[in-house]
Amino acid sequence: MTPLAIQSPQTPEPLESIPADPSSPLIQVERALNPPGEGGFCFEGEHTVSMLLNPRPLHYVHRQDGKTFTGLVQKGEFIITPAQVPLFARWQDEEDYLQIRLKTQFLQKIALETLSKGGDRLELRPTFRTHDPQVAAIASMFLTELNQQQAGNQLYLDSLANLLAVQLLRHHATTQPQLPSYTGGLPQRQLLQILDYIDAHLDQNLRLESLAQLLDMSQFHFSRLFKQSLGLSPHQYLLQQRIERAKQLLKQTDQSILDIALAAGFNSHSHLSRQFRQWTGMTPKAYRAS
Repeated sequence: MTPLAIQSPQTPEPLESIPADPSSPLIQVERALNPPGEGGFCFEGEHTVSMLLNPRPLHYVHRQDGKTFTGLVQKGEFIITPAQVPLFARWQDEEDYLQIRLKTQFLQKIALETLSKGGDRLELRPTFRTHDPQVAAIASMFLTELNQQQAGNQLYLDSLANLLAVQLLRHHATTQPQLPSYTGGLPQRQLLQILDYIDAHLDQNLRLESLAQLLDMSQFHFSRLFKQSLGLSPHQYLLQQRIERAKQLLKQTDQSILDIALAAGFNSHSHLSRQFRQWTGMTPKAYRAS
């Protein structure tokens, strides 16, 4: 975090974080514990979504955009602070929260890609103590990624970032845009092009934006048509194919499980083992022995 000022017993360090990719900055995700205190915050060039994780409601005073909220905030509720909007907060007990910061360029890019018109004029509303089940679900998935601390999952993180951006634009912007609907799936030629590309790059950290650009369409558009075509999201399909590649290497080679994990696009022996067990019900070692 980069607070303008904070008055509390100590300046807390994030417990865990998913850093933004410096080559393609999308989001920054952090979980932190703060002792009771107060502080003023303002992020330039980043919109923030902060969701409370405390099991019990926490009493807050929030002030932003000339308005003040005083009251209890419950687990799963969040506030939205647009970029360059100062926020003052005071909390009475230790707070445990997840903060997601989205670059303004990223949100604008998603708006321009997704909407046929007016995307360049959309702005987020400063929001206090609100609950959106879809935003909460996406935040929880980010939290799971934080807890697992696994790299090599960029396509999944890109997909979550895209979903979050679209949900914020759809329900928490100053105007309520109508997003286009897509049906019918990808044409077979385009689908095969994407499947061939994924198969040739299983060991690489694929980006959602790169896949969408192959077909010259928005990430939102691409993700939905891909899932309509195969019944799996791009991330789910990528993971399925990595598991299949690992199966093939386990049966047909004597490579170490670590080498197989890396060749199939997993970043460690444990990463492969966990995903392999989830998909097949057994460990890579047991599968090879069978």
